[in-house]
Amino acid sequence: MRASDATRIYFDRAADELDLSASMRLLLATPEREVTVQLPVERDSGELATFIGYRVQHNDARGPFKGGLRYHPRVDLDDVRALAALMTWKTAVVDIPFGGAKGGVAVDPKDCSLRELERITRKFVDALHDMFGPDVDIPAPDMGTTADMMAWVMNQYGRYHGFAPGCVTGKPVDYHGIPGREEATGRGVGALTLKLLSRLGRTIPGTRIAIQGFGNVGSHAAKYLADAECRIVAVGDATASFRNDAGLDVLELLRHVRGTGGRLAGFAGGDALPAGELLATDCDVLVPAALGGVITAANADAIRAPIIVEGANAPVEPDADDRLTARGVVVLPDILANAGGVTASWFEWVQNRQYYQWGLDRVRGELDRILGRAFEEVWQLAQARKLPLRTAAYMVGVGRVARATALGGPG
Repeated sequence: MRASDATRIYFDRAADELDLSASMRLLLATPEREVTVQLPVERDSGELATFIGYRVQHNDARGPFKGGLRYHPRVDLDDVRALAALMTWKTAVVDIPFGGAKGGVAVDPKDCSLRELERITRKFVDALHDMFGPDVDIPAPDMGTTADMMAWVMNQYGRYHGFAPGCVTGKPVDYHGIPGREEATGRGVGALTLKLLSRLGRTIPGTRIAIQGFGNVGSHAAKYLADAECRIVAVGDATASFRNDAGLDVLELLRHVRGTGGRLAGFAGGDALPAGELLATDCDVLVPAALGGVITAANADAIRAPIIVEGANAPVEPDADDRLTARGVVVLPDILANAGGVTASWFEWVQNRQYYQWGLDRVRGELDRILGRAFEEVWQLAQARKLPLRTAAYMVGVGRVARATALGGPG
């Protein structure tokens, strides 16, 4: 199933519950703008390589377009289109004044030098700078991109438009970024996992957590949950997976990946899991925090976790979601579970517009408050309407965008 088709299915379920008109559905489901650009870049060898970049601006009824910039070899227009729509609903669920967008370049960053990545990033800004801006469209890091790359985006944008730190978020703290932005998505996943456990009447200490993906999101979620006395019993990435029923030492895991360039392979503190078995491992909470589309109709019945918290974007396909729901598995959807990153990006944007530095305690406090409020709204709606949390979250997000669209008028 195409990524955009899966996103549309979830949208339609919420639209049915909201009784949206056919014209409003079409308006909200259709991206405002889709752009594909050619990026010719000289490699370190002197060879000319051509990369393809994308930017989809889905909806700006509630504020400037907002969405990450992803570097991955499998990036394509449909993938970016689906992620842009998710950003529209995500920013609306947590009620921050942004719309939704997404960008990407079809490139494997592991196959590029740092200088090559800088050339690609600057060339991307060259091609699209007229579409960006603090009041128009604000990129951020995503899979395969870093804070340093966002500094290149700001610097290159400034060559055309002058000093404008709010043109991009997720920048290094020393280059107009905000403390706590890097941890925010994983921290939000951890905090909302604890809220969900509490609402389900489960004891938090000793809860067994399995995390697929140990990058920025998975590692920060693991640390947050371990600090709350949960047991991280299994982790995995593209290179290896490990399990320890007594609980993996998260600090040792973090030290290991720092020393191996982000790879779990070679970790000695757990038993190796065969490839593909992490998702089906015995645990209380499963956190898919890597790529989308990893839980499908083919493997959904093998999943033993009674709770899934979506750290990644679109990790569960609709057919699998139906199977899981029928079995009573509780799924906290991506548009709420991983909204900590865009929420902290909003803080950074506000800081840049005010030219006033926020502190870490303020970032964490505001993040916990906003995510907690959004969770309670979604939870209460799901309970009142007897709906899955995913449908309730989409109803909150889609409903807000629909109301803003109606209030703003047809233009």
